[in-house]
Amino acid sequence: MIQRWLDQLAADPRMWGALRWVAEAGFGADRAVITRELRPHAPDGPAQVLDFGCGTGEFAACFPPGGYVGCDIAPHYVRYAGQRHRGRYAVMDGAALGFAAGRFDAALVLGVFHHLSDALVRASIQELARVLRPGATLLVLEDIPTRRWWNIAGHLMHWLDRGDHIRSDADYRRLFAPHFVLERSYAIQSGICDLAVYVLQRTTARDGG
Repeated sequence: MIQRWLDQLAADPRMWGALRWVAEAGFGADRAVITRELRPHAPDGPAQVLDFGCGTGEFAACFPPGGYVGCDIAPHYVRYAGQRHRGRYAVMDGAALGFAAGRFDAALVLGVFHHLSDALVRASIQELARVLRPGATLLVLEDIPTRRWWNIAGHLMHWLDRGDHIRSDADYRRLFAPHFVLERSYAIQSGICDLAVYVLQRTTARDGG
């Protein structure tokens, strides 16, 4: 019964987006990180940004629409995002992105990798390295184990989210190598959810492939 309810909830982008919005207090902390780390509206900010696993397109508004591209493997989420937010959207497998090499100046991955196995994350990281120009920024925000034992709502949200691969900090770091160099990392509180932030730089072709 519960599994069927979760499947129905996840199948409805509007309902799932609303649940995440409430759980993460309107995504205020996430948006602050995007603004600080990617500086999307600054004159020297990234011209072309890939939102990898964009889901409902919740963070499209953080970027100038002419330079924003969202991709996701779920057609109904991409369709919903395209109807609600400006930008360009595509249905794609993260392990086989249909973009030219070096196409993007930055990429955002928010709450995606904890749904994927290590093998799929490595394949996705390799593809992100291919479509990002050398020196480009990869900003990753991922769920981590709830740091406060008494945060029952946070534990419940992780269960509802059905992210079977919520990793430790060390595990995430290992998956980013060798294609990206970690510039800095820190943890934030997003509503009832604990997230790790990783600011990474795409290695050069010579030392990163």
